[in-house]
Amino acid sequence: MASFAKIENNIVTTVESVVNEVLKDSNGIEQESIGIEFLKTLYNEPNAIWKQTSYNTHGGVHSLGDTPFRKNHAGIGYTYDETRDAFIAPKPFNSWILNETTCIWEAPIPMPTTILEDNKYYSWNESIINWEIKTRQ
Repeated sequence: MASFAKIENNIVTTVESVVNEVLKDSNGIEQESIGIEFLKTLYNEPNAIWKQTSYNTHGGVHSLGDTPFRKNHAGIGYTYDETRDAFIAPKPFNSWILNETTCIWEAPIPMPTTILEDNKYYSWNESIINWEIKTRQ
């Protein structure tokens, strides 16, 4: 299955799956443009903007070794950045910084790597701009 994101005002509003056979041209080669035309026709929206995305792409790397699509798999509410040709998740906290290579938001302070007890975990606290240890209920 191929995935496509519908984009309105640079925001992903829908993510749809299309059977790979639908994307094949007369030579049997999958083409993004064929999937886009299929979705425009299916929804009777000739001016809609669709971009292919890959469930297996995260941080600009395809987990199966294939060609990554647009840095990250699109999700509803993600931004499509045309300049970077990338899908970017909503910014989780004001202090976080976009990694320009992966297009993933990162904390200004890396999460500690110290292993915690089973019932403890690290959680970002925006009011102190740092990680804190929390206890699972």
